[in-house]
Amino acid sequence: MEEFNRKNHWENIYQTKSEKEMSWYQAKPEISLDFVGKFNLPKTAQIIDIGGGDSLFVDHLLDLGFHHITVLDISKTAINRAKERLGHKAKLINWIIQDITEFQPTDQYDFWHDRATFHFLTAAKDIETYVRLVSNHLKKDGKLVLGTFSEIGPKKCSGIEIKQYSEDHLKKLFTPYFEKIQCLNINHKTPFDTTQNFVFCSFTKK
Repeated sequence: MEEFNRKNHWENIYQTKSEKEMSWYQAKPEISLDFVGKFNLPKTAQIIDIGGGDSLFVDHLLDLGFHHITVLDISKTAINRAKERLGHKAKLINWIIQDITEFQPTDQYDFWHDRATFHFLTAAKDIETYVRLVSNHLKKDGKLVLGTFSEIGPKKCSGIEIKQYSEDHLKKLFTPYFEKIQCLNINHKTPFDTTQNFVFCSFTKK
Protein backbone atom coordinates (compact mmCIF):
# COMPACT_ATOMS: atom_id res chain seq x y z
CA MET A 1 0.00 0.00 0.00
CA GLU A 2 1.28 3.47 -0.90
CA GLU A 3 2.61 5.39 2.11
CA PHE A 4 0.51 8.41 3.10
CA ASN A 5 2.25 11.66 2.17
CA ARG A 6 1.07 14.32 4.60
CA LYS A 7 2.50 17.28 2.68
CA ASN A 8 1.00 16.23 -0.66
CA HIS A 9 -2.36 15.68 1.01
CA TRP A 10 -2.50 19.21 2.41
CA GLU A 11 -1.21 20.83 -0.76
CA ASN A 12 -4.04 19.12 -2.61
CA ILE A 13 -6.61 20.31 -0.06
CA TYR A 14 -5.51 23.94 -0.37
CA GLN A 15 -5.21 23.76 -4.16
CA THR A 16 -8.74 22.44 -4.60
CA LYS A 17 -10.73 24.25 -1.91
CA SER A 18 -11.33 27.91 -1.22
CA GLU A 19 -10.93 29.50 2.19
CA LYS A 20 -14.62 29.20 3.07
CA GLU A 21 -14.78 25.57 1.93
CA MET A 22 -12.52 24.60 4.83
CA SER A 23 -14.41 23.25 7.84
CA TRP A 24 -12.16 25.17 10.24
CA TYR A 25 -12.76 28.58 8.63
CA GLN A 26 -13.47 31.44 11.06
CA ALA A 27 -13.88 35.07 10.07
CA LYS A 28 -12.85 35.90 13.63
CA PRO A 29 -11.15 33.24 15.80
CA GLU A 30 -12.82 34.47 18.96
CA ILE A 31 -11.72 31.70 21.35
CA SER A 32 -8.06 32.06 20.39
CA LEU A 33 -8.26 35.84 20.65
CA ASP A 34 -9.96 35.56 24.05
CA PHE A 35 -6.97 33.59 25.31
CA VAL A 36 -4.59 36.21 23.93
CA GLY A 37 -6.52 38.86 25.83
CA LYS A 38 -6.58 36.87 29.08
CA PHE A 39 -2.82 36.37 29.00
CA ASN A 40 -2.21 40.13 28.60
CA LEU A 41 0.74 39.42 26.32
CA PRO A 42 3.12 42.31 25.63
CA LYS A 43 3.14 43.50 22.02
CA THR A 44 6.74 42.31 21.80
CA ALA A 45 5.74 38.71 22.62
CA GLN A 46 7.19 36.02 20.38
CA ILE A 47 4.11 34.24 19.00
CA ILE A 48 3.95 31.11 16.86
CA ASP A 49 0.80 29.80 15.19
CA ILE A 50 1.15 26.10 14.36
CA GLY A 51 -0.74 25.00 11.27
CA GLY A 52 -1.81 28.60 10.74
CA GLY A 53 -2.20 28.08 6.99
CA ASP A 54 -4.40 30.83 5.60
CA SER A 55 -6.18 31.34 8.94
CA LEU A 56 -7.25 34.90 9.78
CA PHE A 57 -5.74 34.63 13.28
CA VAL A 58 -2.55 36.33 12.10
CA ASP A 59 -4.54 39.27 10.66
CA HIS A 60 -6.13 39.89 14.04
CA LEU A 61 -2.79 39.61 15.85
CA LEU A 62 -1.37 42.27 13.56
CA ASP A 63 -4.40 44.49 14.15
CA LEU A 64 -3.83 44.12 17.91
CA GLY A 65 -0.28 45.43 17.48
CA PHE A 66 1.80 42.25 17.84
CA HIS A 67 4.90 42.31 15.67
CA HIS A 68 6.90 39.17 16.41
CA ILE A 69 4.67 36.57 14.78
CA THR A 70 5.62 33.26 13.17
CA VAL A 71 3.18 31.18 11.14
CA LEU A 72 4.09 27.56 10.41
CA ASP A 73 2.22 25.35 7.98
CA ILE A 74 3.01 22.24 5.98
CA SER A 75 1.36 23.71 2.86
CA LYS A 76 3.14 26.24 0.66
CA THR A 77 -0.18 26.95 -1.06
CA ALA A 78 -1.82 27.87 2.26
CA ILE A 79 1.04 30.19 3.20
CA ASN A 80 0.99 31.85 -0.21
CA ARG A 81 -2.74 32.46 0.09
CA ALA A 82 -2.23 34.15 3.45
CA LYS A 83 0.60 36.28 2.06
CA GLU A 84 -1.54 37.38 -0.87
CA ARG A 85 -4.40 38.29 1.45
CA LEU A 86 -2.16 40.33 3.76
CA GLY A 87 -0.40 42.18 0.95
CA HIS A 88 2.43 44.40 2.20
CA LYS A 89 1.74 43.30 5.79
CA ALA A 90 2.96 39.79 4.89
CA LYS A 91 6.52 41.09 5.25
CA LEU A 92 5.88 41.56 8.96
CA ILE A 93 5.39 37.81 9.48
CA ASN A 94 7.99 35.04 9.73
CA TRP A 95 6.58 32.31 7.46
CA ILE A 96 7.75 28.71 7.82
CA ILE A 97 6.68 25.97 5.39
CA GLN A 98 7.36 22.70 7.21
CA ASP A 99 5.81 19.62 8.77
CA ILE A 100 5.61 20.35 12.51
CA THR A 101 7.24 17.00 13.28
CA GLU A 102 10.33 18.12 11.32
CA PHE A 103 10.44 21.64 12.76
CA GLN A 104 13.72 22.64 14.40
CA PRO A 105 13.07 26.04 15.99
CA THR A 106 15.87 28.52 16.54
CA ASP A 107 13.68 30.77 18.71
CA GLN A 108 12.04 30.56 22.09
CA TYR A 109 8.39 31.57 22.17
CA ASP A 110 6.15 33.37 24.65
CA PHE A 111 2.93 32.04 23.12
CA TRP A 112 2.41 28.80 21.20
CA HIS A 113 -0.97 28.56 19.49
CA ASP A 114 -2.39 25.51 17.73
CA ARG A 115 -5.99 25.25 16.63
CA ALA A 116 -6.66 21.94 14.86
CA THR A 117 -3.17 20.75 13.95
CA PHE A 118 -2.24 18.55 16.90
CA HIS A 119 -5.20 16.19 16.42
CA PHE A 120 -3.91 15.26 12.95
CA LEU A 121 -0.86 13.64 14.56
CA THR A 122 -1.95 10.07 15.24
CA ALA A 123 1.39 8.22 15.49
CA ALA A 124 2.84 8.01 19.01
CA LYS A 125 6.28 9.16 17.84
CA ASP A 126 4.80 12.27 16.19
CA ILE A 127 2.84 13.14 19.34
CA GLU A 128 5.97 12.69 21.47
CA THR A 129 7.95 14.88 19.06
CA TYR A 130 5.33 17.62 19.26
CA VAL A 131 5.21 17.61 23.08
CA ARG A 132 9.00 17.74 23.22
CA LEU A 133 9.10 20.63 20.74
CA VAL A 134 6.71 22.73 22.81
CA SER A 135 8.46 21.94 26.07
CA ASN A 136 11.88 22.81 24.65
CA HIS A 137 10.92 25.98 22.79
CA LEU A 138 8.39 27.73 25.00
CA LYS A 139 9.94 30.13 27.50
CA LYS A 140 9.45 29.68 31.23
CA ASP A 141 5.98 31.03 32.07
CA GLY A 142 5.18 30.99 28.34
CA LYS A 143 1.64 30.11 27.32
CA LEU A 144 0.37 27.20 25.22
CA VAL A 145 -3.13 27.12 23.70
CA LEU A 146 -4.17 23.88 22.05
CA GLY A 147 -7.49 23.30 20.29
CA THR A 148 -8.31 19.73 19.22
CA PHE A 149 -11.38 17.72 18.37
CA SER A 150 -12.96 16.44 21.57
CA GLU A 151 -14.16 12.93 22.31
CA ILE A 152 -17.58 13.89 20.93
CA GLY A 153 -16.10 15.71 17.95
CA PRO A 154 -15.38 14.37 14.46
CA LYS A 155 -13.27 11.25 14.00
CA LYS A 156 -12.10 12.33 10.55
CA CYS A 157 -11.34 15.63 8.88
CA SER A 158 -10.27 16.51 5.33
CA GLY A 159 -10.46 12.86 4.38
CA ILE A 160 -8.10 11.52 7.07
CA GLU A 161 -8.49 10.14 10.58
CA ILE A 162 -7.66 12.32 13.55
CA LYS A 163 -7.02 11.66 17.24
CA GLN A 164 -9.73 12.82 19.62
CA TYR A 165 -8.80 14.28 23.01
CA SER A 166 -10.38 14.90 26.38
CA GLU A 167 -9.28 17.53 28.86
CA ASP A 168 -7.74 14.79 31.03
CA HIS A 169 -5.81 13.31 28.09
CA LEU A 170 -4.30 16.68 27.17
CA LYS A 171 -3.40 17.34 30.80
CA LYS A 172 -1.59 13.99 31.06
CA LEU A 173 0.39 14.68 27.89
CA PHE A 174 1.53 18.17 28.80
CA THR A 175 1.59 18.47 32.61
CA PRO A 176 5.09 16.99 32.99
CA TYR A 177 6.24 20.34 31.58
CA PHE A 178 3.20 22.57 31.92
CA GLU A 179 0.55 23.63 34.40
CA LYS A 180 -3.03 23.74 33.17
CA ILE A 181 -4.71 27.13 33.19
CA GLN A 182 -8.12 26.49 31.67
CA CYS A 183 -9.92 24.03 29.40
CA LEU A 184 -13.11 24.69 27.46
CA ASN A 185 -15.41 22.61 25.28
CA ILE A 186 -16.51 24.65 22.30
CA ASN A 187 -18.92 23.99 19.45
CA HIS A 188 -17.53 25.32 16.19
CA LYS A 189 -20.06 25.97 13.44
CA THR A 190 -18.55 25.19 10.05
CA PRO A 191 -19.23 27.24 6.88
CA PHE A 192 -21.51 24.43 5.69
CA ASP A 193 -23.70 24.57 8.82
CA THR A 194 -22.43 21.53 10.70
CA THR A 195 -21.07 21.53 14.25
CA GLN A 196 -17.72 20.28 15.47
CA ASN A 197 -16.92 19.96 19.18
CA PHE A 198 -13.45 21.10 20.23
CA VAL A 199 -11.59 21.01 23.52
CA PHE A 200 -9.38 24.05 24.01
CA CYS A 201 -6.78 23.83 26.77
CA SER A 202 -4.36 26.51 27.89
CA PHE A 203 -1.17 25.84 29.84
CA THR A 204 1.74 27.75 31.31
CA LYS A 205 5.33 26.48 31.08
CA LYS A 206 6.73 25.44 34.44
